[in-house]
Amino acid sequence: MLKELCNLNGTSGDEKAVREYIINQIKDYCQYEIDSLGSVIAFKKGNKTPDKKVMLCAHIDEVGFVITDIDDNGFLSFSPVGGIDARVVADRTVEINGIKGVVGLAPVHLLSDEEKKTAPTFKNLRIDIGAESKEEAEKYVSLGDCAYFSSDYYEFGDGYIKSKALDDRIGCMLLIELIKTDLEYDTYFCFNVQEEVGLRGSACTSYQVQSDVSVILEATTAADLCGVTGGDRVCVLGNGPVISFMDGRTVYDSELYKLARKTADKNGIKSQTKTAIAGGNDAGAVQTSGKGSRVLAISLPCRYIHSASSVVKKSDIDETRKLLKALLPHLYD
Repeated sequence: MLKELCNLNGTSGDEKAVREYIINQIKDYCQYEIDSLGSVIAFKKGNKTPDKKVMLCAHIDEVGFVITDIDDNGFLSFSPVGGIDARVVADRTVEINGIKGVVGLAPVHLLSDEEKKTAPTFKNLRIDIGAESKEEAEKYVSLGDCAYFSSDYYEFGDGYIKSKALDDRIGCMLLIELIKTDLEYDTYFCFNVQEEVGLRGSACTSYQVQSDVSVILEATTAADLCGVTGGDRVCVLGNGPVISFMDGRTVYDSELYKLARKTADKNGIKSQTKTAIAGGNDAGAVQTSGKGSRVLAISLPCRYIHSASSVVKKSDIDETRKLLKALLPHLYD
């Protein structure tokens, strides 16, 4: 399922293919609706109706690009949709409307010494789709079309997965799996659009659900790389799901944070916390929407996030499944 989800294209505002896949997976197991922005709000009937409303969230959009101009020679100018570092884009293969393109920039032997010291920016990157003129390019691409990393999904090493869109198709997969199980309590599930451009979908779905407790399933930056030590590593692949106490958008509910860590320890489940106050996720909107909600984030550590070659470890996914199973019944207390 994760491979199928990651291979779908769905940047912010263009999530239709991902939404349709999710609906096909869950339609026989729950009630659902699609809100005006395009998010999916699902309700799964449990064995009991609790006093509290509990909502689990994941976002269905991925980072990508939007075409902004076509020059006379058929090269495409583009801008990022979401937070993408231009350095991970140069020389990558992308896909637009089912056709392939290559992101190019000026060759190194034509750069000045000063230019060689400067990282590329989106202003000096172009997508080459093999067109010889603007007129030819316009047969295949229009301004406002979305482009995506063209990236194979594969497993490598000792249980690692490499793909685009692991942020946050992992969260989507985990929600789908939960919906397909028997739950002790009634639970809401939200598959949110447009997280990467400002948490927009979650602001709408959380306002509609008005949950008391909300759990956001995400992927988060792991910097456990050669030469990076101590707290600068943020989190580590293989050490289990990341339970955050604070990030760049949210101060998480301290009791939920302690409950999640205690539940993991009690059940022999690996878990870790972020060692940097950085980034953000849908919790930033859920926490302050409507009457407000207590929020908890459980994230998969992910190397090279927001790139064509994001990397996670399968054991972390397994540990997250175990944690969700052990934790979920306690969220209704």
